[in-house]
Amino acid sequence: MTVASGQAGDTPERARTMGNVREIGGAGGWLGAARQTLAPILPKRLRPGTAVVPVVRLNGVIGVSTPLRPGVTLAALTRSLDKAFAVRGAKAVAIAINSPGGAAAQSHLIFRRIRQLAEEKEIPVIAAVEDVAASGGYMIACAADEIVCDPASIVGSIGVIGATFGFDKAIERLGIERRVYTAGENKSSLDPFQPEKPEDVARIKAIQQEIHTMFIELVKTRRGDKLTTEQNLFTGEYWTATTALGHGLIDRLGDLRSYLRERFGKEVATPVIAPERGFLMRKLAGATGGGAPLPGTFAEDALSALEARAIWSRYGF
Repeated sequence: MTVASGQAGDTPERARTMGNVREIGGAGGWLGAARQTLAPILPKRLRPGTAVVPVVRLNGVIGVSTPLRPGVTLAALTRSLDKAFAVRGAKAVAIAINSPGGAAAQSHLIFRRIRQLAEEKEIPVIAAVEDVAASGGYMIACAADEIVCDPASIVGSIGVIGATFGFDKAIERLGIERRVYTAGENKSSLDPFQPEKPEDVARIKAIQQEIHTMFIELVKTRRGDKLTTEQNLFTGEYWTATTALGHGLIDRLGDLRSYLRERFGKEVATPVIAPERGFLMRKLAGATGGGAPLPGTFAEDALSALEARAIWSRYGF
């Protein structure tokens, strides 16, 4: 209790009335008392004794996006991640993952951003896997200090894949001639309308091997001694979470809510930090009835949906 410039014999109440009290009992005292009194009507995350664990959802194919439907990319997740790690008094940050993978660079960028924030804020990270965390999805899961999965979740696929089609024979039958003009002898490598060249295949395989090696080292660094064996772990194979637990790829079976209650007590608040849409995105959504695609983006959305479906189908979804 601090009383300033009061007359001798002033009581705290008199001093406060006269404007001479800077602080009585401290801000923490009255604020804490107010929170206790208002606890029944406060949001759960503001109640005394409640552990707060913000949740960032990561759902979909990594790197696949259209102008009106941003996918799982660092740009789309940056604000959500920053907000989650900035929540005052957070006991941990949870990343809810449901992704079959996608672009290697975006997966690694998201992984690095999560680790940077975790180390800067000194907050533990928990990954909660839903249907699948495969390939790039598993890479991002490795950013967590603990990985929790449902027993039926699909985990793994530590590898690199690229696919395309060859149309050279089709256009030949249709009498179509392909004309390509380049500066640089390898500029048109792997052109789907030209016959495949062995040197082009060797080049893309070398790039894939380089990325695969980086992926393997990342998993070994993050999982460390938890890995029980390296046999067949890095062949691109995937497993149910029950089997992955035996390999040391995850830490435990269960669901996020049960695990958080076990770790932090029954009073746990898990506010979901949703990505923000910019002014233009909100206007476009309003103009199209709350999210219906504009005519100019329909083809892009359709192609992205087909690409995403092909990736999901590798894991039985």
